[in-house]
Amino acid sequence: MIPGDDWLAAFPIRPATEAVDALRESWRILAERPRAHFHPGMKEPALTKALKAYVENVTARERGLLGMWAAEGVLHDIDMETAKLTQERRTDIVYGWNDDTRRIELVFEFKKVGRQKSHRTHYLRENGLGRFVTGIYSRRQAVAAMVGILIDPENEVVPPLRDALTDLSLAAELKIRRTAAGGPYERPSTLFPAADFDTEHERDADLAPSHGTIRVAHFFLAFGYPGNTKKTAKSRN
Repeated sequence: MIPGDDWLAAFPIRPATEAVDALRESWRILAERPRAHFHPGMKEPALTKALKAYVENVTARERGLLGMWAAEGVLHDIDMETAKLTQERRTDIVYGWNDDTRRIELVFEFKKVGRQKSHRTHYLRENGLGRFVTGIYSRRQAVAAMVGILIDPENEVVPPLRDALTDLSLAAELKIRRTAAGGPYERPSTLFPAADFDTEHERDADLAPSHGTIRVAHFFLAFGYPGNTKKTAKSRN
């Protein structure tokens, strides 16, 4: 644990890890062979809805997880004076539960990612990771998850994505909090053994938990068989 992480000692990591493990196991089962309604050519919302249904109805029940799962949950921000809705976003998958003092929501944001620079941009900026920084995702939550659905080999996708975080302008845009070693990400993850790396981001006071930052774990999932990358690149959301 790096200095200043007292909040992490109090975070209920066990139920969060159980949710992560259930989600990853559900993906493994669904993606182990081609299925008519779960394959690399499908768009992200269709994949995440199917994944949420499987983890909720099968894996979570088998494992006795008591929290609630949601897909395509609608988030709004509201002007308190006029009651006008000023933002609307839909989260891919959320797992929510309560402890004795608070309600926790672990948001999983999914993005298809290949070797192209445009895919890294999609994953890292305002329509991806940026939603946990300046957007309304995970309001006042300490932890969240980005999930990359790999449409090219992992070694051609993930290292360049990590390298992109060393760009100073991108790091400033994402309000990245540097690690104790001065880097833009923590690897291995300090949150989940299954994550490739973590990033930590400063947030505005109305979005941040009490300690002021959100830590995002980055996971990468692959289909268990060769996919058509030309087709899947076109179907990226």
